[in-house]
Amino acid sequence: MTRTVESEHEHEYDVVVLGAGPVGENVVDRVRAAGLSAAIVESELIGGECSYWACMPSKALLRPVIARSDARKVAGLRQSVYGPLDALEVFAHRDEVVGDWTDDGQVDWLDSIGVRIFRGHGRLLGPRRVEVAGPEGERHVLTARHAVAVCTGSRAVLPDLPGLSGARPWTSREATSSDRVPGRLIVVGGGVVGVEMATAWHAFGSKVTMLVRGGGLLPRMEPFVGEHVAAALTARGADIRTGVSVTAVVRDGGTGPVTVVLEGGDHVEGDQVLFATGRAPRTEDIGLEKVGLKPGSWLDVDDSLRVTGTDWLYAVGDVNHRALLTHQGKYQARIAGGAIAARAKGTEALDESNWGAHAATADHAAVPQVVFSDPEAAAVGLSLAEAERAGHRVRAVDLDMSHVAGAGLYAQGYRGHARMVVDLDREVILGASFVGPGIGELVHSATVAVVGEVPIARLWHAVPSYPTLSEAWLRLLEAYRS
Repeated sequence: MTRTVESEHEHEYDVVVLGAGPVGENVVDRVRAAGLSAAIVESELIGGECSYWACMPSKALLRPVIARSDARKVAGLRQSVYGPLDALEVFAHRDEVVGDWTDDGQVDWLDSIGVRIFRGHGRLLGPRRVEVAGPEGERHVLTARHAVAVCTGSRAVLPDLPGLSGARPWTSREATSSDRVPGRLIVVGGGVVGVEMATAWHAFGSKVTMLVRGGGLLPRMEPFVGEHVAAALTARGADIRTGVSVTAVVRDGGTGPVTVVLEGGDHVEGDQVLFATGRAPRTEDIGLEKVGLKPGSWLDVDDSLRVTGTDWLYAVGDVNHRALLTHQGKYQARIAGGAIAARAKGTEALDESNWGAHAATADHAAVPQVVFSDPEAAAVGLSLAEAERAGHRVRAVDLDMSHVAGAGLYAQGYRGHARMVVDLDREVILGASFVGPGIGELVHSATVAVVGEVPIARLWHAVPSYPTLSEAWLRLLEAYRS
């Protein structure tokens, strides 16, 4: 939706936000609710990466994949769902979910809460000042009375490899928006994006080869999680190669098959290659040098999300590199918005203590994540290794999820695993990890236990309904007491 704006003007607001993804939207929502005026600057679609090229389209692709897989494990139903997925219908639904890559609805919402939208590229001119270069050459200078929040997110990183620039590789954006199924898809990387997209495109009919530099999939989770996911992908026909490094990519003329060359001279041929090899902050051209910061860098912040060494600049979401997850960025936005409003009013005391209203403590202690693979993977808080490195005296309690009555009802031949990491000195849970069909919905109960620092003795009184997957909690507590 294009707006008609003045050719060159100066404007003043209490708060100016760079980036109108979910994080920026939540910042302006909070400051507007507190009575502050706000403007938001966006060079692409209002709603950001998550809405159009990441969370929403990827889950629209994955939902029928996982639903079909689960149905095939249910007696009396499996024979009805052995046909192929209708990829075109799935793509059409995905397009509907992302609004056909239009942002009118998001614009209407910002209008409804009184936020001024500036389309164009925003750059800092100095403390509390932002220049916006509009799409038709118009120029605006925005002054923030109280705060500027950088919420520009992150972008996919492509490695510097011979031949890659001319090979038309996919990044996460192309992988979530493509409407064509490649016959052979090579996925470079074994993290969340690589695993989810390998799961989706294999189900749509691609022959998938995964090339993983490390020793396994999902390396930031407990080792058993990646092992379960890898075993399932392999059983369905994916080729997973670990401990390999890519040295070059060859695609003559940018068309036809692509060849990925590996260290040692081996190679893999495919019709498309997806590089899911990391993210970089979108801070390379937003004027950081004008305020003494390094362009292209991650921005260091305190727990109120204020950039170190400033009293007016905030960095919220991916750009601060604390937790590159949409839900965690939105959490940070709620914290930052409250802190900005409190400081602006000057009459409200900030609570920056652990778990205080103006401290993003969960970034350190309780980051939840669900990987929509098949089987699903989920975790919150510290893994066993992380807890040990942090100096805690801990015990890991493990559970074969097939021992839970609800698991056998959820799926015949259910395979999964759960672990909770217990602080032995305080007898509270520091972290929990799950892998198995349907376990994505278990992670919030674990998150509540970790954030609330609920004593193990009290958790005995949180009775799980029978027969559900949540009975895993009872089995874990029994194992801890044994």
